[in-house]
Amino acid sequence: MPPPRKLNPQSVWDTNAVLAAFEEENIKPMHALRMWGWLIRNPSATWHDVPDMPKAALALLDKYFVKFTTKVVKCQNSSDGSTTKLLVELQDGMQVEAVVMTYESPSRDPQLLAAGGPEVDPHLPVDHSAGRDHLAEQEEQDALGGGPAAAAAAAGQEQERPARRGAGGEGEEDEEAEASSSAPSVTGAGAAAAAAARARKRSTLCVSSQVGCQMGCTFCATGTMGLKGHLNAGEIVEQLVHARAVARIRNVVFMGMGEPLNNYEAVRGAVAMMTDSKYFGLRRRHVTVSTVGVIPRIKQLAEDLPGVSLALSLHAPTQELRLQIVPSARAYKLDKLMEAVRTYQATSSQRVFYEYVMLAGVNDGEEQAHQLGQLLKGDDVVINLIPWNPIYQPEGPFFEAPRDGSVGTFQSILRHQYGLHTTIRQEMGQDISGACGQLVIETSGVGGCSKEATKDIEDAVRKVNLNGPVA
Repeated sequence: MPPPRKLNPQSVWDTNAVLAAFEEENIKPMHALRMWGWLIRNPSATWHDVPDMPKAALALLDKYFVKFTTKVVKCQNSSDGSTTKLLVELQDGMQVEAVVMTYESPSRDPQLLAAGGPEVDPHLPVDHSAGRDHLAEQEEQDALGGGPAAAAAAAGQEQERPARRGAGGEGEEDEEAEASSSAPSVTGAGAAAAAAARARKRSTLCVSSQVGCQMGCTFCATGTMGLKGHLNAGEIVEQLVHARAVARIRNVVFMGMGEPLNNYEAVRGAVAMMTDSKYFGLRRRHVTVSTVGVIPRIKQLAEDLPGVSLALSLHAPTQELRLQIVPSARAYKLDKLMEAVRTYQATSSQRVFYEYVMLAGVNDGEEQAHQLGQLLKGDDVVINLIPWNPIYQPEGPFFEAPRDGSVGTFQSILRHQYGLHTTIRQEMGQDISGACGQLVIETSGVGGCSKEATKDIEDAVRKVNLNGPVA
């Protein structure tokens, strides 16, 4: 295990650290809450700009905390503009990657997808009901008022309900107003079309929770790094703050570098701040914690993070096959893992998402499809099939992407013979090594967003110092 990382100064986005410091100095926690709300609403502000902050609080913050312990040292855009990869440098010089994916989707309801709708990846679980209840619709109308989004709704376009407003939340109605005020004035059908286009856009942030990963999945680039260190809650939240300068983030997935449940307390603290209506106000079902299967922590999720979505990186339908490609299967056997997930589901009453990376000739055959169907038959799940993305494999094992037609056949078996909701991952950011399984640190480059694609993954891996801190 890597040595503990201690930050000095600490991140102001680490709620536990700030509140503990305030308590020690007998400063009321309400001042910290007001500060976070102010900083979220005013990204360029500092705590000195917060009205009526006590001098003692300002002095404490100046002495022990900084607004950012991290910085974006490189920002790359994919050729199609849908994906932005941020290289984030930590206080001690180590680095992680965060990826912002923006896409259009008229509907991401897995039931509609399973019925033959567009093959859009439910990267983040959303509201899985076929429709919204009357209260939700009324709340949406109250929040939208008569603005452009309301025009889109009146025109029959699907529109998500704005996030509930809190002391620190940026309500989506403000963002709609800002977008419309900066855009050319349009009326009637033009306004409805413009608003509908905005409504269809979804930005998802894929965050890292560790530097590297100790799970060692054989098909994943991050696993080649080993585990360098755990991020603290503030460093995880800072990725969201950085990403908000790129796009309006609606969803967060813990699918970046690291195994989130091996850094449980920091992830729990970060998720709590992201979903609290006093701060960022993300809906809990729009935050997904992905795990390769850390059984003790899965059992804690429903109690500690109610409403937050769970995604299990399964990748194989049998214990024998899983052992070949997922080393952690030795410690967390498939039968015990499935028992833990089903206990979580019974406790939380939430649908579980299964991620299944498809490897040609390994786990993408019809036999494996039937085995997976038997394993999950009758469960309330969505299976997300992920065609393998190329990574540098200097010593093997050597994988290949699934052959043409195999993914569709696999999906058809699961859907039509076992009645399982199944989608195919819409990969984004392959040309900047920002797609699923491709995150690995390269150490060259400077700040600023670049349109260039990342160099070959071989170059990236070769520049990683696997024997010491990532520089």
